[in-house]
Amino acid sequence: MSTILILHGWGSCAKNWSKAKELLESKGYEVYLPDLPGFGENSPPVTAWNIDNYVEWVNAFCKKNNLSRFFLISHSFGGAVAIKYAIKYPQNIEKLFLVAAAYLRQKTRRGLFLAIISKIFKTLSFLPFYTLSRKAFYKFIVRKSDYPYAAGIMKETYLRVIKEDLSGVVSSIQLPTAIIWGEEDDTTPIKNAYLLNQKIKGSRLIVINNEGHDLERKVPEILVEKIVDFIKL
Repeated sequence: MSTILILHGWGSCAKNWSKAKELLESKGYEVYLPDLPGFGENSPPVTAWNIDNYVEWVNAFCKKNNLSRFFLISHSFGGAVAIKYAIKYPQNIEKLFLVAAAYLRQKTRRGLFLAIISKIFKTLSFLPFYTLSRKAFYKFIVRKSDYPYAAGIMKETYLRVIKEDLSGVVSSIQLPTAIIWGEEDDTTPIKNAYLLNQKIKGSRLIVINNEGHDLERKVPEILVEKIVDFIKL
């Protein structure tokens, strides 16, 4: 029986992949779907982690469950973990699936502006209504940031994770790789998929039309179909 390991995204959990897991199991695959530390039913790490810490956690999980060869499916932040895992432990992976992978962290003028504004907010924490103003800033200006929804040590973990741009290392991946993306993804833009396809030699780009970022929840049947098709190649 072929084995599949799924790594979910930031702010997500194993539960969001339950339908996809069910569909894959119905096709005869053995599926491992853990909550990453700090998400779902898994406790946060004691200290702030970076992507490498998550990679080593995945490696320990694989050893504990005797996973030596498997298909690795990853989504969003899980994609960043999968990229570094695939580079460090390629011998464990049959084929790699990067679904809307959050690998690109370019510094833009908007990003620099938001960083400056964020620092200013920290100096104003003594003012009345600070908390409400800060949440409004993230909701209406930053919008796509997961930072205000993180709690405790996961806030620092989030900041460490988003500092790391993996666009310079993805070309090191030498595994059969499927890049699966929603055409209308506004969290990890479709242009990132085309760039990733160019950088990973021999990779296959699969675009799901009229869909956004959360393919595992919105169209699990289509996503699983694309995954199984690539597995069988």
